[in-house]
Amino acid sequence: MNIVRILFSFIVFPGFIFSAVIGLFLTWIDRKVTARIHWRVGPPWFQPYADFLKLLLKETIIPEGSSKVLFFLGPLLGVVSMSILAVMLFSMNFNPASSYVGDLIVIIYLLALAPIGIIIGGSASKNPLASVGASREMTQYFAYELPFLFALAIVILKAGGNIKFGEIILAQEATGPFLYSLSGVIAAVVILLSTQAKLSFVPFDIPEAEQEIMAGPYIEYSGVALAMYKVTRAMMFFTLPLFLISLVWGGFANWWAILKFLLIIVLIILIKNTNPRLRIDQALKFFWIGIGILSILGLVLAFYGL
Repeated sequence: MNIVRILFSFIVFPGFIFSAVIGLFLTWIDRKVTARIHWRVGPPWFQPYADFLKLLLKETIIPEGSSKVLFFLGPLLGVVSMSILAVMLFSMNFNPASSYVGDLIVIIYLLALAPIGIIIGGSASKNPLASVGASREMTQYFAYELPFLFALAIVILKAGGNIKFGEIILAQEATGPFLYSLSGVIAAVVILLSTQAKLSFVPFDIPEAEQEIMAGPYIEYSGVALAMYKVTRAMMFFTLPLFLISLVWGGFANWWAILKFLLIIVLIILIKNTNPRLRIDQALKFFWIGIGILSILGLVLAFYGL
């Protein structure tokens, strides 16, 4: 029965199927809002699901000379990691006792697997534009990951040094959300901007920049493999705001979390539609110098209890 329960959690709820369905719906909201900003009507609500099903029915073409294992490993890493992340987030929010020592570190690794999958897939495509996109993805990962880790350190400090995800949520239940402090606000801003970069949304859509490198690491992908990349992005669009709420806004084990979640989604979409794309060197400077210094300041403030 335990195996059946685990498989159900991973495949159905709250894992792959649930996260994919909600994530694809969020991509429709994103496309609809973007269209209205551009004075267009936008697609119907079922369009993301139709696009996903259409890709599943198309042939998957593997570039000549590329490694089949690595070519399919890239998108598979993202789907598996986001499914596990969804299970962990829901389990530890609704049952903090299920948390274990170091689970926050496991989550950091799971979040790293999605960009690593893009890097592996782009590098295996044997296409120069895909290689450029994979190189940009790697550089951007190193850019946002440093301040992102500093922001997590702020949360850990405010939770009394706990690296158990459940304890971080319980600490907020006892003393109030970390967001309602100066260092908590800084952590939230840093994580939000890192989320924007993890999703490769404007202004951080540098790895795929369609006008420059024609979708970058995805250029040789089609059919099921491309559908896996698309659904990974959709699942991240769902799980990353939940991760942010869990870390600094008291968790999402209550109905108020829906409003918190929608607010974060709106912020992500607004940032996406009100900024131009940065160059990769500009993104590096932005995260390492601007956001990096801000995150260190937040770490100092958290150390002094502010």
